[in-house]
Amino acid sequence: MDIEIATIGGYEEVGRQMTAVRAGDDIVVFDMGLNLSKVLIHDNVQTERMHSLDLIDMGAIPDDRVMSDLEGDVKAIVPTHGHLDHIGAIGKLAHRYDAPIVASPYTLELVREEINDEGKFAVDNDLVEMDAGETMAIGDRCELEFVNVTHSVIGAINPVLHTPEGAVVYGLDKRVDHTPVVGDPIDMQRFREIGREGDGVLCYIEDCTNANRKGRTPSEAVARRQLKDVMHSMEDWDGGIVATTFASHIARVKSLVEFADDIGREPILLGRSMEKYSGAAERIGAVTFPDNLGMFGHRKSVDRSLERVMNEGKENFLPIVTGHQGEPRAMLTRMGRGETPYDIEDGDKVIFSAGVIPEPTNEGQRYQSEQLLRMQGARIYDDVHVSGHLRQEGHYQMLDALQPQHVIPAHQDMEGFSGYVSLAKSRGYTLGRDLHVTSNGNTIQLVE
Repeated sequence: MDIEIATIGGYEEVGRQMTAVRAGDDIVVFDMGLNLSKVLIHDNVQTERMHSLDLIDMGAIPDDRVMSDLEGDVKAIVPTHGHLDHIGAIGKLAHRYDAPIVASPYTLELVREEINDEGKFAVDNDLVEMDAGETMAIGDRCELEFVNVTHSVIGAINPVLHTPEGAVVYGLDKRVDHTPVVGDPIDMQRFREIGREGDGVLCYIEDCTNANRKGRTPSEAVARRQLKDVMHSMEDWDGGIVATTFASHIARVKSLVEFADDIGREPILLGRSMEKYSGAAERIGAVTFPDNLGMFGHRKSVDRSLERVMNEGKENFLPIVTGHQGEPRAMLTRMGRGETPYDIEDGDKVIFSAGVIPEPTNEGQRYQSEQLLRMQGARIYDDVHVSGHLRQEGHYQMLDALQPQHVIPAHQDMEGFSGYVSLAKSRGYTLGRDLHVTSNGNTIQLVE
């Protein structure tokens, strides 16, 4: 059976992930993501109202025209998890393919919201829910399997396409976490089984975000302990405390809510994406929040909540807000610019329970946001966080488990691939033979 990989997006940057695997006449598409930094550098861009071709020209979504070179039919569109760099282009591209969107329950809930928000195209693809550990047929000779992984969003999976030539494992995004705060641990046993059953693993496509970093990525349990230590150290502070994290990081939001109660403050979730992600997690029963937890996304309701905080005393509340990357229209950035009813005063604490995404736009915006906050007297608690991506020891662990015949680095630029290339070469892989460093818009023929 012919096996061909189209590396459509995410092979020259962190963002706009999209990969297609053709096995004979059947094609599976993994991810349809957005490169948010290409959007944020423009003022007041509303992607939901834009045409896909304009977004392609901006470099914001994958240029999927290479799909016309693949001889076959798309049988499934499979987003691996709910981050926008993996699902943010579904509203723009999915309608081009007569195929269902297959995802884990939480990811599918977020996909529904993306489709509902889309203002330019009608997306009528069937939505199929599949849990980790389940499988579905792809054509007559292939099978799709979901393997549970741990990441900085719940419901993450690594999809595996089982073909007569061996398995193709799409390894974006994950860390090896045996003690997650929400959800099940990564299923390393299943990865080891896949590496040793049948014809083994034909190809492994791997996220290289932290491949230049030594050691292993700590568990979310480590971040939870770190966050608890920071917040309990503020127990006697009688001024304002504000926290920010990834809205999609439900485990971290859950910890913030719990520790706010521990130190006698009422948590409030503020910002459109904070309401979106936490509300979706609660609707599907993935997490339980206190009945009285406020979630406010619209500007007027957010401002009313902050007016209440100011009237009743900042010392009684913990606003948990968007803006950890310094996004210009996010809540924390607006606070720093003095555009909300919340007054940041000398000595007030701001907890960044998030790292800076390693990309120049984010780094610049985050720096600006922190400077605005400091100018008002805020004290910054930085990087109370662990990454959702593998470091080098995790990559070694995955290669040892899967023992793939071919490896394709993804989710980075050429500089970001360098660490992974070195460690893969140390495991016996050779550039141009079975280690394929590629770019957007290319195809790699694995089996003819």
